[in-house]
Amino acid sequence: METTLILFKPDAVQKALVGQVLARFEAAGLKIRGVKMFKASDALLNEHYAHIASKPFFPEVQRFMQQTPVIALALAGDNVIVRVRDLLGPTDSKKAAKGTIRGDFGVDVMVNVCHASDSAETAAAELKRFFQPGELF
Repeated sequence: METTLILFKPDAVQKALVGQVLARFEAAGLKIRGVKMFKASDALLNEHYAHIASKPFFPEVQRFMQQTPVIALALAGDNVIVRVRDLLGPTDSKKAAKGTIRGDFGVDVMVNVCHASDSAETAAAELKRFFQPGELF
């Protein structure tokens, strides 16, 4: 059993999609280990998006991610990282098939409902970034 991180982005919060998306994860047999809502600070976003922080489009990403609070979700299950990414569909919502979360609710690469960890190593680092010891059950 592994655990992954999901971030519900501002578009999911603004459009009241969090419950519908969470229901899809639970219907797939995934278990909630932790959940919390917070405002993303500049420092947190710079750390989380370190791989693109020097890109010219990063300020747009930062503004988007600070429009509303975001929701961090820790989900557990067998092969959860691959299963979540399959449920979400491709990062670019325009390329996501109907029936996937991004295909049903997303708009583009940035406005795509959720962030999801892409590997076990990334999940471990991201879970530590967004959850303190004792916040995962």
